[in-house]
Amino acid sequence: MKKIDLTGLERVNPRSLKFLVSNLNILISKHLWAKILFALLMGLIIGFFLNVDRGYFEIETIRSWTKWLALPGDLFLKIVQMVVVPLVFSSIIKGVAGGQSLEQLKQLGVKTGVYFVFTTIVAIALGVGVSKLIHPGKYLDISSFNLESKLSDAHPSEVSLMKDKEVSQLLLDFLPNNPLLALSSSNMIQVVIFAIIFGGALVSLKSNESAPLLDFLGALQSVCMKIVSWAMLLAPIAVFGLTVKMASTMGKDLLLGMGSYVLTVLCGLIVLGLFYLCLIMFLAKKNVITFLKEIRENLLLAFSTSSSATVMPLSIKTATEKLKIRPSTSEFVIPLGATINMDGTAIYQMIATFFLANTYQIDLTMGEIFLVGISALGASIGSPGTPGVGIVILASILTSVGIPLEGTALIISVDRILDMSRTTLNVMGDLTAVSVLDRFVSSPKSYHEEINQEKAMEKQRTQKTQETIVK
Repeated sequence: MKKIDLTGLERVNPRSLKFLVSNLNILISKHLWAKILFALLMGLIIGFFLNVDRGYFEIETIRSWTKWLALPGDLFLKIVQMVVVPLVFSSIIKGVAGGQSLEQLKQLGVKTGVYFVFTTIVAIALGVGVSKLIHPGKYLDISSFNLESKLSDAHPSEVSLMKDKEVSQLLLDFLPNNPLLALSSSNMIQVVIFAIIFGGALVSLKSNESAPLLDFLGALQSVCMKIVSWAMLLAPIAVFGLTVKMASTMGKDLLLGMGSYVLTVLCGLIVLGLFYLCLIMFLAKKNVITFLKEIRENLLLAFSTSSSATVMPLSIKTATEKLKIRPSTSEFVIPLGATINMDGTAIYQMIATFFLANTYQIDLTMGEIFLVGISALGASIGSPGTPGVGIVILASILTSVGIPLEGTALIISVDRILDMSRTTLNVMGDLTAVSVLDRFVSSPKSYHEEINQEKAMEKQRTQKTQETIVK
């Protein structure tokens, strides 16, 4: 049997993420998605029963009950947020360091960037088209809501940020002055930029110099995935409590009025999904039905967790084992896409702007629409990980076209409903991207050669570990 030659970083590249997702697969095999959908439905029913507009209970009683019911949900979100930064950081460095050379990394990086910008522009155009067709804001009477007080009470710290931040300054803030500060503050786009630069430098080092750090990154991923699997055990209870809290506090008039906005966003996401399927059919040359069947677990997990980063390891496994994508491509494109390829966010920004413009009876000119589109493009490539920063970016866009800032309170009120759907499309977009790019990025090794190489490296690591234990 011919011995596989392992050189450079290939000897020390840490364990692939596909070996780290067994716990997530177990959760899915136990019908986690069905439990979460049931919890969502029950949360809506009980939440509407407890709704303040019905008057069955005192407002303070409802607030007390929903606060405790939402506690598992708040805990779940905190746990997931706790591991997102180290998981994304280590995964992107591994994906970059897994390249065969700096030239291949450059080719993959350029084509990935062009693809992400292209699909985001398409998403923005779809958002404009759907908004122009439905005109969601004309169905809401904004005079009946005290939006200024709602915005100030719910997000007082964000209001000052909205007033002080410019879109240009937000774009400049994407570049990290202090990488350690970016990591500690969960500024995701800065973390991504630093990880790409760090990984590129790692490629140029000798294997014996990079081995300790790469081994550490592999262990870090394993720990993060174990924590995620623990958090997922809380998912059904978390969804139930958060849904009860949301449904119990949303006024009937607001819910009916915002229904047109929610419907418009969902329509936009459906059209975006159809666009992805066209890319799969004509560019990736894959069967659409087979593609959907292979990625259904990823979509269900994305809908359940509302976190692209949480689904990222499973997406790499799906791309490598089911979609037959080369590991060198999947381990770079998917972690990067999980952070900066947010086409669902782009549609959200566009539709939200048009919705509020309709609500305040403001007609946007072509120049203003173009300005909003450019701002949405910048916003969709990533944002700092602080609470409500998406609203901060939206507020900057609204200010630039003369839409009152108080209208963002309406968007905040139903954002949780749409978050799961946006995340599902974001994950679908990442898997579409890796399928398309795998056909257009050349590599000296085929899919089967890379898989055999990974198996050989895994066997080599196991033997090395056993020898160390014996000694």
